[in-house]
Amino acid sequence: MEALSERINSLPASATLAMAAKARELKSQGIDVIGLSLGEPDFNTPEFIKEAAIQAVNDNYNSYSPVDGYADLKEAVCEKFKRDNGLNYTPAQVVVSTGAKQSIANVCMVLLNPGDDVLLPAPYWVSYSAIVTLAEANPIVVPTGIEQNFKITPEQLEAAITPKTKLIMFNSPNNPSGTVYTEAEYRALAAVLEKHPSIYILSDEIYEHINYGEKAFSLAAIPSLYDRTITVNGLAKAFAMTGWRIGYIGAPEWIARACNKMQGQITSGTNCIAQRAAITALKAPVDKIQYMIDEFKNRRSLIIDLLRNINGFQVNEPDGAFYVFPDVSSFFGKTFQGQTIQNATDFALFLLEKAHVATVTGDAFGDPNCIRISYAASQEQIKEALQRIAKVLH
Repeated sequence: MEALSERINSLPASATLAMAAKARELKSQGIDVIGLSLGEPDFNTPEFIKEAAIQAVNDNYNSYSPVDGYADLKEAVCEKFKRDNGLNYTPAQVVVSTGAKQSIANVCMVLLNPGDDVLLPAPYWVSYSAIVTLAEANPIVVPTGIEQNFKITPEQLEAAITPKTKLIMFNSPNNPSGTVYTEAEYRALAAVLEKHPSIYILSDEIYEHINYGEKAFSLAAIPSLYDRTITVNGLAKAFAMTGWRIGYIGAPEWIARACNKMQGQITSGTNCIAQRAAITALKAPVDKIQYMIDEFKNRRSLIIDLLRNINGFQVNEPDGAFYVFPDVSSFFGKTFQGQTIQNATDFALFLLEKAHVATVTGDAFGDPNCIRISYAASQEQIKEALQRIAKVLH
């Protein structure tokens, strides 16, 4: 340990992956654990995408690809941005990476200097703060709560900005809360950012298609923000392609060039077969994946109804993604079966050990009052999991 770098010693382990590992450990002991901790669709990758990958294998795509992605994939990304988001990007503004996580890391590594501040409206995806820390910048949490639907207000944003603020990260639909910012809400936040032209914006839109209300809105569609917004997206969530590892950015060209340079020294181009399949996925009409979104919507209704029947859970109705983020602070300080629950981490561990249901503590997402429950599981599993939770809390 003593010989390890300060960089790695200061880096927290991913809480979602840690909870999944604990669940696997219990499963290996023969315990039937229901996993509601991972952000991974339980659907198979659609057949038409798999067929494109098989075709790519047969067409002998097996050589290094360009660092920033195949030219025709970058064209497909540009078409997708135009069709779905009303955004005009050229291929020179696009970089394809090994998952949206690498896209985000590239952006932070090329924009941030030691001591820069990065605003993270909470709750935020667990890796944001870790990636910012790796870039030697300071993650600055801007807290929200269930009473404001986990959305920051323009007043909160204004109050959080300092001369050291370099970047703000938005994620809508949001992981872990499922919150979706409306166009009007984003425009109100943009009015604040317009007063601070040296702040860059990262808009993580990986869940855009998993949306149950009005269409997700892209921050880069606001003309005054276009030149300093980096739009991040990928195929993992909407297309059930988590393991294929395809993410991408649309960004000002100088940022895209820098990300290309960074990636060229770390991973180079992403998997060539996955890239070929990604072209087919991006060009397909969005209604080809509607069956998954419809099922997620049914599960959302189911899990909210079941949670509202358990005393102590405070639940709002998320508009996107496949998570609920209930406030469980009413359980803090209580003792169950000889175990006192001090915080959300204790509560999530209690549910794993006593109910054999894996969730994730909200602490990891910057909100210590909540836990994240994924409903990317079958309706039968959701019913069984909530029955177990109700029983141990009764």
